[in-house]
Amino acid sequence: MPTLTDFTATALNGQERTLADFAGEVVLIVNTASKCGFTPQYAGLEKLYSTYGEQGFSVLGFPCNQFGHQEPGEADQIGEFCEANYGVSFPMFAKIDVNGKHTHPVYRWLKSEAGGTLSSAIKWNFTKFLVGRDGHVIARYGSNTEPEQIAADIEKALAAEPGE
Repeated sequence: MPTLTDFTATALNGQERTLADFAGEVVLIVNTASKCGFTPQYAGLEKLYSTYGEQGFSVLGFPCNQFGHQEPGEADQIGEFCEANYGVSFPMFAKIDVNGKHTHPVYRWLKSEAGGTLSSAIKWNFTKFLVGRDGHVIARYGSNTEPEQIAADIEKALAAEPGE
């Protein structure tokens, strides 16, 4: 059965990156958008990253333009927006599809690990997946879940031994 470390993704700078770089870490994966009502969650995601990063936690942002065309920019525009407006320092990746026939393999896997309430499809921007140190999905959170609401789950995952 695959784990997060079996995948690669293109970083916002255009470089292919192996997600094995995050082996043994707790990771929060989020589909993002710059022009969404949930966009202010970037600040909360950055706070989680700065709070728990040194304990082996990462946030991975995957811009997506599939919901209301709320991520129309190119990679450089997305990066500039995130840094200038929210001080984002966590890894951001190139724009992807999270649903449909062109779904990025990481999201195909995430949805297979943790389906949604009525279907596995991502419903909107800022859907979040918490991945444990063992590379498997622990939980899925909807767009309405603020990043700070996930802090206790992150702390529990950080304290757990791999496989727990």
